[in-house]
Amino acid sequence: MRVPTARLYPARRNPRFTLDRPLTPEAVAARHNIFDEFTLDRARVWEVARALRSRPWQIEVRGLVQRPLTLDVDDLIRKMGLEERVYRLRCVETWAMAVPWTGFPFRRFLDWIRPLGSARFIRMVSFDRPEEAPGWNASRRRFPYYEALTIEEAAHDLAFLATGIYGHSLPNQHGAPIRLAVPWKYGFKSIKSIVRFELTEQRPPTFWSDLSPRNYTFAANVDPAVPQPWPQDEERMLGSGERRKTLLYNGYAAEVAGLYV
Repeated sequence: MRVPTARLYPARRNPRFTLDRPLTPEAVAARHNIFDEFTLDRARVWEVARALRSRPWQIEVRGLVQRPLTLDVDDLIRKMGLEERVYRLRCVETWAMAVPWTGFPFRRFLDWIRPLGSARFIRMVSFDRPEEAPGWNASRRRFPYYEALTIEEAAHDLAFLATGIYGHSLPNQHGAPIRLAVPWKYGFKSIKSIVRFELTEQRPPTFWSDLSPRNYTFAANVDPAVPQPWPQDEERMLGSGERRKTLLYNGYAAEVAGLYV
């Protein structure tokens, strides 16, 4: 599928963001994915997700915002500009990886759409095309997927809207054409294939918290001391199989702990 902004990749890497571990090989990251709309088989998402048409792709901005709009994702990419950041990613299933995302700071997007003073949360919704997602009706889960952050979380320097990975545009299994990357939270917070942003005053529901509120919190911050729902004190790196102690906030405590005092 033709990606109109393909020539913008690879983007310049931002040197402010560094890792304490090697990058996960791209071939490994591309073949172990969670995207239940397509299949529950983590090793087959890359194959089944090919059915998704990620271009053209419209993004809606609604709710408590000065600039409600609908625009094409490639127009948004050109407007925001791109940079590369290397982040850790920690799944609640206790596996982890380290990847180079390409995209733009969520804060830049917020500054452009100008939330109203009454906006306290930002809700995000994924695509709603069951005809392109074979797993849509194969489980009891009710799609489309939806997630949310507080405005303060979305405006944090680490919050990132990713449109690429490993120096090229996102493939479908990684959430093409645009997804969230919030590295201090469990991976299920980083919603994929976003079509709508909505600014709200009241805290919106989130997908996994609705399914199992005892096991999945709204915040979903990585915490080795809190089973969510499995023990989280250790993690396994994809590819190498190396086991590491889980770090509070996935190792980003110095940057984000102040959001939760």
